[in-house]
Amino acid sequence: MPAYRPAASSILRSFLASGKRHLLLTGGRGSGKTTLLRALMPSLCPDAPMLLTAAVPGRWVEMRDTAAGAAAVIGRFDAALPPGENRMRPVPAGFAAVGLPALQRMAAGGGWAVLDELGYLESSCTDFQQSVLDLLKVCRVLAVVRKQDTPFLRALCADPDAFVYDLDCPVPPLGCIVMASGLGRRFGGNKLMAELNGRPLAAHALALAAAPVFAGRIAVTRSAEVEALCRAGGFPVLRHAEPRRSDTVRLGLTALLAQQPDLQGCVFLPGDQPCLTRQTLEALAIGAAPDTIRRPAAPDGTPGSPVLFGRDYFTALLHLPEGCGGSAVLRAHPQAVRLLPAPAAELQDIDTRSDLEALRGGKGQMPHF
Repeated sequence: MPAYRPAASSILRSFLASGKRHLLLTGGRGSGKTTLLRALMPSLCPDAPMLLTAAVPGRWVEMRDTAAGAAAVIGRFDAALPPGENRMRPVPAGFAAVGLPALQRMAAGGGWAVLDELGYLESSCTDFQQSVLDLLKVCRVLAVVRKQDTPFLRALCADPDAFVYDLDCPVPPLGCIVMASGLGRRFGGNKLMAELNGRPLAAHALALAAAPVFAGRIAVTRSAEVEALCRAGGFPVLRHAEPRRSDTVRLGLTALLAQQPDLQGCVFLPGDQPCLTRQTLEALAIGAAPDTIRRPAAPDGTPGSPVLFGRDYFTALLHLPEGCGGSAVLRAHPQAVRLLPAPAAELQDIDTRSDLEALRGGKGQMPHF
């Protein structure tokens, strides 16, 4: 079981940003699939009809239709079956008595339907399997899917409109580079060491990058003060004297890949966005894939930072045109960009002293940890 679990709210945000219709939760036994489903329902589909299964170990599995108040046994324990996880013998009559009528009512009603859980017992009832697949065409489905290799479960998870969240692997291995090499010309000094709520501005970015959602992290800076701040907190740091933004990107990514060569993506996190939240970073990370670029966007659609580049773009980032940053890769691959809606306040950066004073005066919104 992974030591790190994103918040249910972060999973929900990533799902909603995906544009997919269905949310399927999978994972091994005891991974928390049903617990997560229950946490998601109040925000996603609080009044949805539910078709539930519950096991009595060593005896039977029961299916319950919550709307009709009906129940039937769909599997009975059979000691003659080989020892292992699947020692329930399917009872097709139970699916016909409760499962099929429930799916038919769900399909007729439209909206959301909740199924907890779908597993190997369904393989005995082809009519039930087909009814579930047909349900995906007319309803939105929130379901727990047992992690087993059956044709039915494979077809379910392969549906192009399904967002599949695996609790055994909540996020791929990702790195985070804190971009702390700015010269602060508009600010008139080292803005990253300016005080905000009793700590340097850069400390907020370092705290975000230290979150367990990341497999590796490093700050890249030209500042001796920022370097000292990092070292005092045990945060990996690379200090350099190279003049260009492309140097910062190249040096940081090269250093991270030397430590974690299997990274599947990397977040480039500005050091001057103190209102950014951990939940937004989690939501970006959950949807990460090697061939996509993810970034937050304000409610009006304006994209912002940080940006998560999938592994497929590492070569381009390591060989940026002189003086260019990651925006050159964004311009070259607009079809790969996926936007995550985020509050505009989170995307605000500190460029000038007046920006900082406005935040100190309460005009901005600091996150809560």
